[in-house]
Amino acid sequence: MALEGRFDDGVVRVGGDARQRYHDSRGYGYPLDGNEIALAPVEAAHLLYRGDLEAVVDVESGERLEFREFVAREPGLDFGVRFLVYADLRSRGFYLSPAAEPWIPNPPGSEADFAVFPRGKGPRDGDIAYALRIIGERTDIPASELREGVLAVVDEESEITYFKIDRRNPTGTSDTGGEMPANCEADLLADRVVIWDPPLELYERAFYGQPLEGREYDRPTLQCSLLEATYLAERGALSLEPETVRKRGREVEGERFDRRLTVYSVLRERGVVPKTGYKFGADFRTYADVESVENLGHSELLVRVHPAAYVFEPRDLALDVRLAHGVRKTMVFALVSGESDEDGGIEWWSLERLTP
Repeated sequence: MALEGRFDDGVVRVGGDARQRYHDSRGYGYPLDGNEIALAPVEAAHLLYRGDLEAVVDVESGERLEFREFVAREPGLDFGVRFLVYADLRSRGFYLSPAAEPWIPNPPGSEADFAVFPRGKGPRDGDIAYALRIIGERTDIPASELREGVLAVVDEESEITYFKIDRRNPTGTSDTGGEMPANCEADLLADRVVIWDPPLELYERAFYGQPLEGREYDRPTLQCSLLEATYLAERGALSLEPETVRKRGREVEGERFDRRLTVYSVLRERGVVPKTGYKFGADFRTYADVESVENLGHSELLVRVHPAAYVFEPRDLALDVRLAHGVRKTMVFALVSGESDEDGGIEWWSLERLTP
């Protein structure tokens, strides 16, 4: 026999054998006195949708609500998109609870909507597979609100895309700073620098610049980006003054140049070789373990640089992650605060498509 619930003060209370039927065996709600449980509106809606709950009575109005009437009221913030994701994950065999007490003790961060449990486990087992945040495709995301976990984006046709969000710590073993030359002759052009007669290792081992001669050279003449040239000039490797090159970079790129230079420098110091990511619509593509240009493997990451106060549009996130996935790379966002610390005031976040 299907049970009825009572909707009051933001939750749906269900008596009878609800605890055994819904909570203990299937992970819905949280226990009250005796066998009574309390359900979040989205949990109650799912039980109504399945026909496991016959109706919900609004205590204030006395109105008896079945699934259609209950959903039409949108009982809760962003109820429509949350219900779609909740139902989707339930259909995939996952139990999930609102990321709040008293549904679960020690809930994940404030930005999470649900705690998703590993398959075969529920709220009483103490294990959380990931924190889940749910938004519609028109809801922007401030960079400051990024958290480790999963982001579910519901588009205008109710299709759901899941993104796994992780902190990233790019490191590598490339010889990016060893055997640095001194005062190589160089000329500053409009938006790049030419290094005349540099040591062979500067290109072949440390992977700075591109040879003017293409692949046929004995000792290359290197064309370097303004980022590469500034980094080298700061370390005394070029005959140019670092501030002269840096000033040109700011003239060409504006305020983006300093942010990109910060990220470029930190990556180099960490043993990672950053090269232009223009072909992929990113700031950089990166190589973690460069031994020689001759035996160069594929780049692993695409890096896009943003200020720490940046606000993401879900459509742009989807585009970046889809492109990175299509070329077998991981999309990483470097968020630059401008603060001075050993990591250049950078937060690193990776986003990848996820199939739950």
